[in-house]
Amino acid sequence: MGEQLSLKAFVVLMKASKSIEELIKKDISGHGMKSSDFAVIEAVYSKGKQTIRQISEAVLINTGSITYVIDKLEKNGLVERINCKDDRRVVYIQITDKGKELMDEVFPKHQQVIETLFEDITPEEKQIVIDVLKKVGKKGETLR
Repeated sequence: MGEQLSLKAFVVLMKASKSIEELIKKDISGHGMKSSDFAVIEAVYSKGKQTIRQISEAVLINTGSITYVIDKLEKNGLVERINCKDDRRVVYIQITDKGKELMDEVFPKHQQVIETLFEDITPEEKQIVIDVLKKVGKKGETLR
């Protein structure tokens, strides 16, 4: 019985994940952005300047692909590269004023989509979801 519940939980998780991913992609594309672009600019918008590695780990995009995304965002004037004074091998990515203006407009709307998604779930249920998904994620890491 427990194995059946595990399988059912997995299927429900994957279906929910797909549904949410499609909703978020639609929302982000409605602002004229791709999900990868949004993820990178949101990381530096929320956390301040970051190295490419830090951004890559935060947004789950490999460093090869992320360089392309950053190049595109930099070309559009939304982020900029800043060389580290202490270590020439390190380059920071920082949001520009233009990028901040864009995110000041887009991010509250994006956040509202997420709030609407979770509006029928109590704070206690949200915490349970967080705790359970953390457990599943940590277990998955140990099984890799």
